[in-house]
Amino acid sequence: MKFVEELVVEEFLPTFRSMLAERLRERDLTQSEVASILGISQSAVSKYAHGGVARNEAVLNDDRVRELADELADGLATGDLTPVGALVEVEILIRRLERGDLLARLHEEAVPGLAENSGYDVHDPDGALRAAERTRSSVRRGLRTLETTSGFAGLIPNVGSNLVECTPDADGIDDVAGVPGRIFDVKGRTTVPGDPEFGVSGHVASVLLAARQNGSDARAALNLRYDAELRDRLGSLGLETVEFDGETDTESAIASVAVAEADVLYQTGAMGIEPITYLLAPDAETAAEHVRDLL
Repeated sequence: MKFVEELVVEEFLPTFRSMLAERLRERDLTQSEVASILGISQSAVSKYAHGGVARNEAVLNDDRVRELADELADGLATGDLTPVGALVEVEILIRRLERGDLLARLHEEAVPGLAENSGYDVHDPDGALRAAERTRSSVRRGLRTLETTSGFAGLIPNVGSNLVECTPDADGIDDVAGVPGRIFDVKGRTTVPGDPEFGVSGHVASVLLAARQNGSDARAALNLRYDAELRDRLGSLGLETVEFDGETDTESAIASVAVAEADVLYQTGAMGIEPITYLLAPDAETAAEHVRDLL
């Protein structure tokens, strides 16, 4: 009797770890950095990267395995992806390969009696953890674009900016990832105080959720300063701009305007209320790219 988990441990993981270690080293990470990311020793990294570990040829040559190794290496090397996010993606691939696929075939070779019972599903690829990690990764990519976009600091309002994105089935602020403490202009430099977290944005998250509740399919939002020239420049990018009442509470004001097709919501200010612009987008990365195109 041999369990598929034994094949994962004995055949898949050594092969995949060696592939990932190779790719991380190719992206100029040190053995120490690779060891920290993979949670293994430096000597193990050396073995993985220099062919010191036996590899399963079927796993090694599977296009999906190769593509995932490349994707994870890119994300881990840039910091867009955490080891937890990488772990989730590998687990998802393993579960898929167990269901009437590569690992199921290897399992059937080891236990021939399984051949007539292949194709069972043991994992949900649309789980909440995966959705959350993908959302945080998108926000990280968007933030990196903003940090490297010359002139973005000049678009940050006095209250600070935040770039947020919600999970596909978000129903509250805890389902929205953003920057803790907001993004600020510090002597002309865009400053992001921390890694994206869920539940840390009250205002921008509430604007995004209100827009979604009133017909928008946007999953991301970014607040910017407001002036008429900026509004017109956003419009020149082909973005639909809609004004709402700045003197009414934000959620009620958004509910009173046509937001279903809006890409930009703005209010021109009131007594004690700073005029502000909210850029809506399908994801955080797209919102940041709009800003880059704007400048």
